[in-house]
Amino acid sequence: MTILLFGVTKDIIGSSTLSMPSSSEFGSKRSKTVKELKEYLGKMYPELKKLSSLAVAVNNSYANDDTIIDNFDEIALIPPVSGG
Repeated sequence: MTILLFGVTKDIIGSSTLSMPSSSEFGSKRSKTVKELKEYLGKMYPELKKLSSLAVAVNNSYANDDTIIDNFDEIALIPPVSGG
C-alpha cells in the first residue's frame, strides 16, 4: 500500500510517499479501515497524533474513519491547512 503525503505529514515522515508492506502488523488479511490506518500510523509516527486534524482520502475522495481500504487503493494523508 502506498500512501501519498502532503504538507506537515511529509515533513514528519520525511518523504512524499510511504510504502507499507503487506506483511506489516497493519497488513493483515482481514478488512482494514481508515481509522485503523490512522491508529497504526500514529504508533509508527507519534508526531502525527499531535495534528489538530488529519483527513484521509481514498481513491481521490475524502474518507470517513469506517471506510474500508485495501492494498490497491490510493491513499492520501491531508493535514490541516492554514491560510491567509
